[in-house]
Amino acid sequence: MEHLDRRLFLKRSGAATAGTLVSSPFIARTSRQPSPGNTVNVAVIGIRSRGRDHIRALAEIPDVRIATLCDLDPRLLPAAVAEVEKLTGTRPSTETEYRKVLEDKDIDAVSIATPNHWHALQTIWACQAGKDVYVEKPVSHTILEGRKMVEAARKYGRVVQTGTQARSNWGTIQAMDFLKQGGLGEIFMARGLCLKPRGSIGHVKDSPVPGGVNWDAYLGPAPYRPFNENRFHYKWHWFWDTGNGDLGNQGIHQADIGRWALRKMSHPVRIQGIGNYFVWDSDQETPNIQHLEFEYDDGRILQFEVRGLGTNSEGDVRIGNLIFGSKGWMNMASEDEGVCQTHYSDIQITPSGFSDYEETEGPRFDNDDPGSRDAVVNHFTNFIRSVRSRKWEDLNADILEGHLSTSLCHLGNIACRLKRSLQFDPLTETFTGDPEADTYLTKAYRSPYDLPEKV
Repeated sequence: MEHLDRRLFLKRSGAATAGTLVSSPFIARTSRQPSPGNTVNVAVIGIRSRGRDHIRALAEIPDVRIATLCDLDPRLLPAAVAEVEKLTGTRPSTETEYRKVLEDKDIDAVSIATPNHWHALQTIWACQAGKDVYVEKPVSHTILEGRKMVEAARKYGRVVQTGTQARSNWGTIQAMDFLKQGGLGEIFMARGLCLKPRGSIGHVKDSPVPGGVNWDAYLGPAPYRPFNENRFHYKWHWFWDTGNGDLGNQGIHQADIGRWALRKMSHPVRIQGIGNYFVWDSDQETPNIQHLEFEYDDGRILQFEVRGLGTNSEGDVRIGNLIFGSKGWMNMASEDEGVCQTHYSDIQITPSGFSDYEETEGPRFDNDDPGSRDAVVNHFTNFIRSVRSRKWEDLNADILEGHLSTSLCHLGNIACRLKRSLQFDPLTETFTGDPEADTYLTKAYRSPYDLPEKV
């Protein structure tokens, strides 16, 4: 199951999409294969919070021009324009309509930091328009969306990077190379941890749309609902229409690292999980406590836990991973700390028949290399280099990697919502003999924001 990309394209039966096929006005006549000029012109889409990180990272890369800032909330634009001008000495243009950005022939790439429910359509449209894409995690809102994103990237020859920046973190890269070389022996289990306490968002009444905000476009493919501050900036993560809970918000990073450590380029075949929303009384729909287990076809296990309330750490890790092998284990802190500590385990049987256990510390990996930079800057640098070379294979987190890791979040959420164990077919990307579970592979799209059957 390790060569999912080719086999899925050849053998995939495909789940039906709820949307009707709509011809995109942005389908390029031909794919733009030549490398762009010395300067790569980038448009940042979504400029609040994570979008600011995109701006600051791109500003550090030579010969990159932040040409356009686009956001549906025009109140955010003046401050963002001023920051770009301060960082780069150039003043970007602004736009509130994403489609107009794609019509701009001078834009080489788009950097997407919008809510999850928009990622797939914006990425597919950009590929069709001949733009390269950096898209934030999780790359999709459903499993079918992720597959369509991979198809679009390959069909139009686009470079599409997933925003899982731990893939470009120096300490994590060293640790993964250590594991690949057998430093901890046979890796049989990885455990991802998102132990991130969050408070209540409370109950908020619907209210008038803020001046200038295009609420209809903000909702896009999601069902129409009256404006509500709890469904707007950042808090959209906690509603199924637009987000995927903390499993898709923070947890995607650790799910990706866990799969990376197991060296899996396929989906799991069995998923089980439980989860609920505890303690707070609020509008939130997604769980704040989740316990998940994914089993691959060779029996290897990826575990994941979300604890969004007060909690202890595990192995000195609150947000990160624990990796278990035949020679010992490794605790991996989040990419912000970038520290990976190995522990060698010695288990022996005593003459009396009991097991005797001793543990010693092994190599430590971190970001102490003087030439290493912030993981986000490294990740964008890798993206820009691949844009210039036209080799998507050089990406640290190609869209296929993003699809496989994001699908773990979707599968875990589906298991929690159905409250039962699930069997999954990695080749068809459908559940085995479970029509009810298959309904969660896609969603209903609000016209005209339909997911195309063919990209």
